[in-house]
Amino acid sequence: MILQSHNGFYRTSNVMGFVGYGNEQLVIDSRFSFGEKDYFFYYLLEKVMGFPNIVDMSINADRESLLLDLMVFLFPRYLKEALRKGPFKTYIWRQYNDSSVKGSIDISRHIVENTPFVGDVAYNQREYSYDNDLTELVRHTIEFIRRKEYGKSLLASVKEEIALIVNATPTYEASHKQKIVFSNLKKTVRHAYYREYRNLQILCLLILRHQKHQISSGSRQIYGLLFDGAWLWEEYIYLLVTDLFYHSMNKAGIGGQRLFSKNRGLIYPDFISRSEENRVIADAKYKPVENIRNKDYLQVLAYMLRFSAQKGFYFYPSNKDGEQEHQLWVNKGSTYEENVEPRDDLCLVKHGLNIPECNGSYKEFSFEMEKAEKSFKSKLYAYINE
Repeated sequence: MILQSHNGFYRTSNVMGFVGYGNEQLVIDSRFSFGEKDYFFYYLLEKVMGFPNIVDMSINADRESLLLDLMVFLFPRYLKEALRKGPFKTYIWRQYNDSSVKGSIDISRHIVENTPFVGDVAYNQREYSYDNDLTELVRHTIEFIRRKEYGKSLLASVKEEIALIVNATPTYEASHKQKIVFSNLKKTVRHAYYREYRNLQILCLLILRHQKHQISSGSRQIYGLLFDGAWLWEEYIYLLVTDLFYHSMNKAGIGGQRLFSKNRGLIYPDFISRSEENRVIADAKYKPVENIRNKDYLQVLAYMLRFSAQKGFYFYPSNKDGEQEHQLWVNKGSTYEENVEPRDDLCLVKHGLNIPECNGSYKEFSFEMEKAEKSFKSKLYAYINE
């Protein structure tokens, strides 16, 4: 759900970004931001996605330039994910005109190119090659981004991947861009194994065509770029605690655990501590502390039971300095026997990271965030080791 009308008001879910419809533009800020600029959203994008801090989500920004820039900033991440499976290789048809015929003769082209006949034959040959329409499309996108003022700095993180693409496209010609774009529009990547290349192909086409993503078929189109705030928060937290915790990724199906024997009950705890002796479970929650309740408790308690952990944590963003820690001791006993009391060996801790209120520059906000991160980590170490 992106936007919902409810009792005369509009509400959103965890998404952040912007959506345009015709001449209207809706900016969805983070619920933990202050002031006119959504610095917290910018900060998450910079840390998790590697976006430069020049991202400007101002309502007065030119929406076409903003959308294009955001898509360009996504390119290094999509390129990395695709090339983890190696350069894309597929069958293509190449045209030749020489005396070593190895494929099917192209009679019409042979007549045009070899009259009068001097010994060469025009033919087509099917080859399994890295230099295909998709890698050519990626190469054209790389060259497009290089021409931007921030292009070199943006692509610096994917130098090795770019070198692979450049080496795989010896027939690259800048003048062939429209032909390559049209070919990729006609023939999209469909094999499930190459879904990362499919995503990269779509992104490259959007960048090179400067095209808003069309949802409706009418003259007024819905377009925009949205991010899952809960996912951004979870990945950001992992960057802070990676030395302490393993991190599963349920969307990618990585790090799944089983709750029961006989391969039953697939679960994906956000964070499992690396220490076996003092096992700790943690869950990232992109919500205010008062909204962490009910099913949230049951989920983490089940994970704690599964991994014999005595401590569980909720990592949440806080906008109330000094109110980041809430310890909850699990009860024992029953109201029927009137012997309910807290246990001393099973505890849940709501551990918040304070989001600073900053009306200055983004640089000042980043400095305050770094201080908040240090405080968050030092208190977490103390809780785990006490």
